[in-house]
Amino acid sequence: MKVIKSRGPEIFDIELEKDLLAKNRYLAKENKKRFDRSNILAIDIMGSIGSGKTSMIKAILKKLGMSKKIAVIAGDLTTTIDAERIEREGARVIQVNTGRECHLDANLIHQAIKRMNLDGVKVLFIENVGNLICPGEFPLGAHKRLVVTSVTEGPYMIVKHPYIFREADVIVLNKIDLAKAMKVNLSQLEKDAKKINPHAPFIKTNALSGIGISKIINTLGLKT
Repeated sequence: MKVIKSRGPEIFDIELEKDLLAKNRYLAKENKKRFDRSNILAIDIMGSIGSGKTSMIKAILKKLGMSKKIAVIAGDLTTTIDAERIEREGARVIQVNTGRECHLDANLIHQAIKRMNLDGVKVLFIENVGNLICPGEFPLGAHKRLVVTSVTEGPYMIVKHPYIFREADVIVLNKIDLAKAMKVNLSQLEKDAKKINPHAPFIKTNALSGIGISKIINTLGLKT
């Protein structure tokens, strides 16, 4: 089989893109300074649509019982569905709709935190737009980046999207209860993840039942 491989910079390597990424990195650093000044732990949660990002955040909120000290920025193209689900748990939530954009960027986070009341907030979850490609290139200023994938996405999801998993501080494999039905080998997915990013903890979860949620909380250093 013939395979055409990108050689990198010569593909759409235009000054506009360079400037955009550089500006995003600058604003990300400014966001992080803002979080540090306020002693807020910011966590960027990335993953495909339907992987379980929202369910995981809800499970963490229930487990910690500190909803008043947690804020959430929910990213989506057009709806407020996920934000409403999280808000029912008592956390402060602001919705960011990106329209056609497939990811959040540092400027959108900058605008969001200017409009949020972060007094007393200890943890800020940033739920990125459902996508395993674009968010990886746009740091938001978060202290940690967590990627959620699920067994329902098939056995090759991790190897097909190595970049975003390489950028992760924590990798979560959700919906493990469906592994047998989906004919997915959990051990192989963990091997794939460790090969791409040997330093990121790999946590198996079922967010709906609460399996693995305590381990996520401990790994992220969240405290009640």
